[in-house]
Amino acid sequence: MNKKTLPLEHNYKAPKDTNNAPAIIMLHGFGSDENDLFSFASELPDNYHIISLKAPIPMQPYGNAWYNIYFDANDGKFSDTEQAIASRDLISNCIDVIIKEYKVDASNITLLGFSQGTILSLAIGLSYPEKVKNIIGLSGYINEDILKEDYKDNNFKHLSIYSSHGSVDQVIPVDWARKTKPFLEKLNIECDYSEFPVGHGVAPQNFYEFKEWLSKH
Repeated sequence: MNKKTLPLEHNYKAPKDTNNAPAIIMLHGFGSDENDLFSFASELPDNYHIISLKAPIPMQPYGNAWYNIYFDANDGKFSDTEQAIASRDLISNCIDVIIKEYKVDASNITLLGFSQGTILSLAIGLSYPEKVKNIIGLSGYINEDILKEDYKDNNFKHLSIYSSHGSVDQVIPVDWARKTKPFLEKLNIECDYSEFPVGHGVAPQNFYEFKEWLSKH
């Protein structure tokens, strides 16, 4: 299947059988691009469309961001909330186009995010749960400022979440990630949470664990 035109630049790997196949949509971290998580593509199940999206904000000298982070803010880091919400809705729109253009099974979309991509994956899942079945959130956390105001009224019945974090992450404190599971459980959302003895990255055993999790969901 040829690569389609989407609202965001992307990498694409076709499934073995393109007939109403599920999709994994990848959202990279701050300062990276669509090639980063796509390096996992050959290791993921071959029955999925794999689409790795490129964030819309170019950075210097290279890389992209979903929203800016201002490291000189008083509290250490300040996320541009308006940009983050704009990216949340841009990705949500992109999911609709992916379903149409690639003939994806709309009831079986998995978001796979890293860091800033995880923060947005969780925001999309909680704001628009009808669009997402699974979220694999690596090295991120829930930012309540970028959730839709009435998100608690949503139906999360079909949503499952895997969350993992490095116990010595020097970029996003592990304490932030540890709040994910209790936050989701209050909303009756199934969440499996794991920690690995690494920094801001994905350990090999982390990769095998989320693949195993995905095979059951």
